Amino acid sequence: MTIVAIWCRHEGDDIIGIGPNIPWQIKSDTKRFRNLTLGKTLVVGQKTYESFPGRTLPNRKFVVLTFDKEYQVSDTENHCIATDIRQLKDYPEDLYVSGGATIYELFFSMPDMRPDIVVDCLYHGDINPKLEGKPISVHKSVEIMRENYMQLPNEYELDNITTTVWLKKGDFVEQSLIKKILDYLETEGK
Repeated sequence: MTIVAIWCRHEGDDIIGIGPNIPWQIKSDTKRFRNLTLGKTLVVGQKTYESFPGRTLPNRKFVVLTFDKEYQVSDTENHCIATDIRQLKDYPEDLYVSGGATIYELFFSMPDMRPDIVVDCLYHGDINPKLEGKPISVHKSVEIMRENYMQLPNEYELDNITTTVWLKKGDFVEQSLIKKILDYLETEGK
């Protein structure tokens, strides 16, 4: 199993959301997330799960991390819950950690569960000033990433977002998966 974290954060403050909203709307960012996670298993928190239309995304499986053992998922065939991150230790498929900030922090704070690959999208534009709510940041996870990962040299620019790929230091990472991610980033938007 390979664990991949994927996020889009705001330059300078690492904000990924304000309240329940993403504070920018960029079609290529949504498309990148969709294409990189298509056919994959996403690990999300309950709030993130509930933010998806119909509590699902086409052609993806979900693991919802929640303390609520009675939580009901929208698709019992393709979605499940986990009440402890350790339940995912020997998961039979690759996992794509997809938010929110608490879920990223859970994975990054446990050395044996840290993502093997981070797809780090950095938005350089303005945040929507009309949104109300608490800013949600992945700053702690970014600090751990900078300390424990190495950045691959390529940077991919599209629509005011710079995307880089980071690999966990000292561990073997599945090369075919890295190649698929890099191949997509090389050609997106073309």
